[in-house]
Amino acid sequence: MRTLPKRNHERDGWMTSSIADKNYKGQSSLELLVTLAFGLIILLPIVVLAFIQIANSSSSLSTTEAQAAASKLASVATSVGAQGYPAKQLVLVQVPQQITNIYVGTSTNGPGHVITFVVNTNAGPSYVTSYTPLNVSGNLGQILAPGLYLVNVSAQSTCPGNPAISCVYIAST
Repeated sequence: MRTLPKRNHERDGWMTSSIADKNYKGQSSLELLVTLAFGLIILLPIVVLAFIQIANSSSSLSTTEAQAAASKLASVATSVGAQGYPAKQLVLVQVPQQITNIYVGTSTNGPGHVITFVVNTNAGPSYVTSYTPLNVSGNLGQILAPGLYLVNVSAQSTCPGNPAISCVYIAST
C-alpha cells in the first residue's frame, strides 16, 4: 500500500501564519470599534445633559442679575424720593443678558410702584420686579443690550406721566 507524502504547509503557502494574523487584526479592529461605539453611546447623553444644565444656569444667572439691578434702582429711587425735589442721583446699573424690556412704574412707563425687568428664559419671559413705596416713572426701554449703564434717578414735583402727582423719574443718560 502506498501512502501519500506529507505536505509541508509552510512551504506551500497554505494556511500560513500571515493569513491567520490578518484575521486576528481584523477581529481586534472590530472589537475596538464596538468598544468605542459603546463609549460614545454612554458619553453622548451626559454631554447633552451638561449643555442643558449650562443653558438653565445662564437663564438663572440673568434672572438673578436682573433682580439685583431692579432692587438697586428701587433702593436709589426710594432714597431720592425721600429727599424730595430737586434731589437726583446717577446710578451705575449692570444690565444682564437676555433682557427683552425694562418697565418703570407701569408697563406703559406711567407712574406706578414697580420696576420690572423682562428676562427671556427657557420657559418663556420672566418678569423680575422690585417694589418702591413711592411713585416711579421713566423710560429705560432703550437699554436692552447687556452691559453697564449710567441711569439718572431724579425726584420730580410733577410726574411727566401724570402732572397731578409727584414721582421719581428714572431715565438712562
